[in-house]
Amino acid sequence: MNPLAIVGRFFLAFLAAIGKLACFAGDAVWHCLVPPLYLRLVGRQMLAIGFYSLPVVGLTALFTGAVLALQIYIGSSRFNAESAVATIVVIGLTRELGPVLGGLMVGGRVGAAMAAELGTMRVTEQIDALITLRTDPLNYLVVPRLIAATLTMPLLVLVADIVGVFGGYMVAIHRLDFNAASYLKNTFEYLETMDVVSGLVKAAVFGFIIALMGCYHGFNSSGGAQGVGRATTNAVVSSLILILVANYIVTELFFAG
Repeated sequence: MNPLAIVGRFFLAFLAAIGKLACFAGDAVWHCLVPPLYLRLVGRQMLAIGFYSLPVVGLTALFTGAVLALQIYIGSSRFNAESAVATIVVIGLTRELGPVLGGLMVGGRVGAAMAAELGTMRVTEQIDALITLRTDPLNYLVVPRLIAATLTMPLLVLVADIVGVFGGYMVAIHRLDFNAASYLKNTFEYLETMDVVSGLVKAAVFGFIIALMGCYHGFNSSGGAQGVGRATTNAVVSSLILILVANYIVTELFFAG
């Protein structure tokens, strides 16, 4: 019976972790809806999450669009369907690659920073000091990050879509000898509003997940510097996994019919 006991112990611990995360998420969302709301902290977090992530997201989208155009051209040339390059590039970027790659890059950068910052505050008892000053840590530390990440990620992904399409355009025109007017015509002719909207909705969901996991693991860290490092690792890994899971769920909701 020992192997079964080990499996049961891990399963119960997994359920306890999910319940703890769900309670934390519920409290955080509730505090987003009730005052006080620290708008200055929200603006500061939007700057840290959005503006400072632009170089990473932009470079990722640029080279992703360029490589996507090149690979699609190589594959479609086997079937004499080179004209589909522009359409596949723009749809692939707006629906999937823009939101997912942008979320993964921001999750690695911002999720780790949030977990490290809040984890350091937890182990140095700064969060306890906020409580003694009658300041709710959720309102002051978690809510601004959740709101900022949820609002900023769609803007980042919109920029990533534009930069990625531009990267594919540059490769198609200067490397693959496409006609510029024809490429742009195919790009905008087959692009639908739902393609862009679904990507932006995914981006908002990913932003919420990144901020939630970074704040959750940082807020509940313990054990000094080693605990902060563990919380940072767990925040990044869990946010990246949940982004991929949420990507499938949102895609199913939008395009299953």
